[in-house]
Amino acid sequence: MSLNLRIFLANFSILGVATYLLLNVFISELRPGMRQTTEDTLVDTANLLAEVVSEEFQQGTFNQQSQLEDHSFARSIDRFLARSYRAKIFSVDKESSQLRIYITDDQGKVVYDSTGKDLGADYSQWNDVYLTLRGQYGARSTKLDPTNELSTVMHVAAPIQKDGQIIGSLTVAKPNQTVQPFIDLALLKIKTTSFWLIVISIVIGAVFSFGLTRSIRKLVDYADSIANGRKVPVPKVGEVELTKLADAIENMREQLEGKAYVENYVHGLTHELKSPVSAIKGAAELLSPTMKDSDFERFQSNILDETDRIDVLINRLLALASLEKRGTLENTEPVSLPALVEAVVESKRVALESKDMTVDVSIDAAGDDESVVDGDACVVDGDAFLLSQVIDNLLQNALEFSPQQSVINISIATLSDGSSRLQIIDQGPGIPDYALPRVFERFYSLNRPDTHKKSTGLGLCFVKEIVELHHGHVVLENDSGSGCVAQVTWPK
Repeated sequence: MSLNLRIFLANFSILGVATYLLLNVFISELRPGMRQTTEDTLVDTANLLAEVVSEEFQQGTFNQQSQLEDHSFARSIDRFLARSYRAKIFSVDKESSQLRIYITDDQGKVVYDSTGKDLGADYSQWNDVYLTLRGQYGARSTKLDPTNELSTVMHVAAPIQKDGQIIGSLTVAKPNQTVQPFIDLALLKIKTTSFWLIVISIVIGAVFSFGLTRSIRKLVDYADSIANGRKVPVPKVGEVELTKLADAIENMREQLEGKAYVENYVHGLTHELKSPVSAIKGAAELLSPTMKDSDFERFQSNILDETDRIDVLINRLLALASLEKRGTLENTEPVSLPALVEAVVESKRVALESKDMTVDVSIDAAGDDESVVDGDACVVDGDAFLLSQVIDNLLQNALEFSPQQSVINISIATLSDGSSRLQIIDQGPGIPDYALPRVFERFYSLNRPDTHKKSTGLGLCFVKEIVELHHGHVVLENDSGSGCVAQVTWPK
């Protein structure tokens, strides 16, 4: 499982648990809260009506059931219950009242009931009446249907007093079902809001986890590039800890590369120096003042040749080491490839004439390549000296492997994607199949057809380093006819 997914799931789990606990507490408190609010309203209503009915109740006429219809309180309650409200509370319609009001005497006997069904009943044992007649707060909640939790009716009573004495009680009852629409509406809003809150939180969490692991992914890509031998700059990350980690990886890479670099160079240099040193030693051992002048001159010439070979090898190694250590180009400028090629070809004029060879340079030589466009823009942004070294080494290779009186074709073009392409095609024997994968290896070289000698094996390695320093790509392959094709491509 990826780190990004783990962080996202952890964030989602924490959010889910927190949301569940919050909603659970809120919803569990919603219904009791609504009922407490209703009870508070019923307390005020009961006490208000107890004061309203107090004077009539003190006259004692409530005990005469035949006269109830003459009481102004009873008539007022009847008119109140018959009212049509036409009220809209938020999105809930309220058409009428579902209050029930009943009055008991000081013995708990019902002397008035707005529904008229329990007149004369003994309510002295109901909590609302029992506690109120004893000077306490009287309230109860009773189910009309024992199997239905929503059928409860809340009863709140208030004392009817005369000269500080409790002479009866007035109870206001209201079904809890009347507040259920408001509870359902509130639940719907809570669930809807919670749903969008979770969706938004998931999106934010995903963005957060992606952003948090973005720097880690940069470090992973950086480490992969190092493992694959690619030279890439240290990634820039925003986190201090990860910045330190990136610097540590870079430092470790430099140390490991430095160690491997030195080991490879020492190994390669030792191998390459073994042959000329042996030749010098052998020639020096055979030199004698008494030997013929011709033999002396021949051995002396061999020593000088091998010394020059060692000198060239060391200079090439120093140049390659300096180039590999640069990493980036500091000063660049637009360089015209046609002008650079012309200058390099001119520098090889003597060597070309010695083999009676010609160089054919063409700009925008499209041939069958439809992707080639106008060649006037064959310009590379880079270091002119290093780019000339690329052309010089490739042309020198073509010259050394080409037969007498042959032609070297050089084509320069700008492709449709804006990249610049240089091709050098010779008419030599080509590259053996076994050597193709190794042509850019340090110290790897093939025998020249004319001299049967090898070069330092550093030229093509030098070319590859320069091309990659310019973010380009170099390929050597055999031509379909005969010879070798060296192709270098630089991006726009």
